[in-house]
Amino acid sequence: MTTQQTSQKDAAQALARAAELFGVLSTPLRLQIISVLCGGERNVSVLLEQIEASQSNMSRHLNVLYQAGVVAKRRKGQQVFYRIADDSAVMVCKVVCAQVGGGKKVRNLLTLE
Repeated sequence: MTTQQTSQKDAAQALARAAELFGVLSTPLRLQIISVLCGGERNVSVLLEQIEASQSNMSRHLNVLYQAGVVAKRRKGQQVFYRIADDSAVMVCKVVCAQVGGGKKVRNLLTLE
C-alpha cells in the first residue's frame, strides 16, 4: 500500500468516525444531556430533574451516548452516575452551537470555557 493510499484510508476512517459522532449528537435530548454533564457527574435522577424526559427515554439516550463512548458511567448501589468521557464530542457541540447561534451568546449552553 502506498503512502497516498494509506492517507486516503486514514481520511476515510476519520470521516466515518465523524459521521458516527454526528449521528449520536443528532437529537436535542442528547445535546441537553451533554450540556448538563459538562457541569460534572450526575445520576439519572438529577438528569431527570434538569431535563424534561421520561425515565425510559432518558435511559435510551444515555445508552446511545454510552455505547458511542461519549459518556462513561459508574454504579454506586442502585444509582448510576454519568459523566463526559469524550471531550472531543463536547468541543464539536460547542463549535456547532456557536456557528448555528449566529453569533449569539451560546457559550453557557455547554459549560466548558
